[in-house]
Amino acid sequence: MSTHSAARGTGTGGTRTSGPADIESLVEDAVALAHTWIAAADGTGAAASRADRRTRATAERLGAVYAITGNLYPYGPVDRPMTEDLPDAATDHKGRLRARMWADALAAHREGRVRAVEVRGSDYVGPGVGQNGHLSRVVPAALRGRTAVMMGRTDQPHTFTDVRDVARTLVAAATDPGAHGRTWHVPSNPPATQARGLADVLAAVGHPPVRTVGLRGPALAAAAAFSPLLRELRQLIYQFERPYVLDDAAARERFGITPTPWAEVCRATAAG
Repeated sequence: MSTHSAARGTGTGGTRTSGPADIESLVEDAVALAHTWIAAADGTGAAASRADRRTRATAERLGAVYAITGNLYPYGPVDRPMTEDLPDAATDHKGRLRARMWADALAAHREGRVRAVEVRGSDYVGPGVGQNGHLSRVVPAALRGRTAVMMGRTDQPHTFTDVRDVARTLVAAATDPGAHGRTWHVPSNPPATQARGLADVLAAVGHPPVRTVGLRGPALAAAAAFSPLLRELRQLIYQFERPYVLDDAAARERFGITPTPWAEVCRATAAG
C-alpha cells in the first residue's frame, strides 16, 4: 500500500491511500510529491518497489520534488548514535529494500532527473500510530493492566519519533532546495527504554506501570514460526538488543525544528 501527498503552492494538499495508477490524476499541479509506503504482508517488497518507481517517475515528469519518508533500517546494526553520514549497510531484507529505494532516488537526483530528499525517523509514536508502532501496539493491553510483551530487551535506550514531527520535517526538507540530495533525521525526543517509554505513556493518562517482558531468542524464534510479522521483525531484533539512538542535530540546525514535547507525545500515544 502506498500513500502519496501532493504539496501545491506554499501549502500542502490532502493525503490519500492510492495505487500507482491513481498517482498522476492526483498530482498534476504538484510542486512536491511525498511518498510513504507499507510493505505487503508477503514481505517481498515488490509492491513497494513498483510504487516507488512509479511515484519517482511521476515526480520526474512533473518536475516536482520527490520527498521520501524513510526510516533507520538502511543502516543495519550500529554501535553508536546514528548520523546521516553512516553508510547504508543493512543486510536484512527490509533494510536493503529501503536502502535501494533511496539509492535509486539519489542517483536520479544526481543525474538531474528529479530533486530528491529523504527524512528518516525512528520508531513511530504519537496520534494514530496504533499497531504500526512497537510501543503503541502494546498500549491498549497495558491500559487494561496486562503484561506488555515487547521486542528484544526493554532496558536499552531507544529513540522514538512522533509522526507529527516526521510530517513537519518532510515538508521543511521538501520546500528547502538547499536540503535536497541527502537524508535528514527527524528531530526526536531523547531516547528512552521501551519499559520507560511505556510507563510514561501510561502515566500521562493516570495509569500505573505494568510488567514488561522482552520477546527474544528461542521464544521469538518459536513465535515467528507462526507469525509472518514476527518473522520480519526477527530480522530487525538488533534494534532492540542494544542502544538504538538517532542523532538529529543536523535537521534541528537546518530547519529550526524541535520535537513535540514528550509529555504531549505520551498523551497522544495513549489516546491511540
